[in-house]
Amino acid sequence: MTAPEPEPAQGPEPVLVQGQESPPGPAPAQGQDPVSGRDQDPVPGQAPAQGPEPEPVLAAGCVLWRPSPTGHGIEVALVHRPKWDDWSHPKGKRKRGETAEACALREVLEETGHHCELGGGLPTVRYVVAGRPKEVAYWAARALDGAFVPGREVDRLCWLVPAAARTRLTHPRDRELLDALLAGTAAPGGQPHDAS
Repeated sequence: MTAPEPEPAQGPEPVLVQGQESPPGPAPAQGQDPVSGRDQDPVPGQAPAQGPEPEPVLAAGCVLWRPSPTGHGIEVALVHRPKWDDWSHPKGKRKRGETAEACALREVLEETGHHCELGGGLPTVRYVVAGRPKEVAYWAARALDGAFVPGREVDRLCWLVPAAARTRLTHPRDRELLDALLAGTAAPGGQPHDAS
């Protein structure tokens, strides 16, 4: 006597995704995309990413300082950007092929009218602007020669003792950079140690 043929296995019901039926075949395993069947790498407690993360906008700038004309302590340069109505350190986007150091020197000259000497690196700042990540490399920089000329991007420049600069800065991230400068970890010759 011949054994009866087994009945074909019944798979799960088709899955509807965005109004389309999934292709026939086994349902995707947990952790797989229901349409493509490709593995997903979810982060616990976080929704899966929607496509690749955009490349960050690369920029560079300086916390620009000079010895105080009084002979006691230092002054820090702050720039006012009318587009954002904020006070910050000079900075800007890197040009194609430009190093971060070259960008920092160029931006200080463009925004303040001063040449400068780069000191040690300060913390890199990361934040999001208009949904895109931005990464700004910073240096301590001693101001050399030059003169400020107001422009479209920067309409005012002020030199302030650190305590006044801290109050005037608009963004907390810029205050943290000032604190790093004053901690003396990045300044040539240790000059920025200022207790004002």
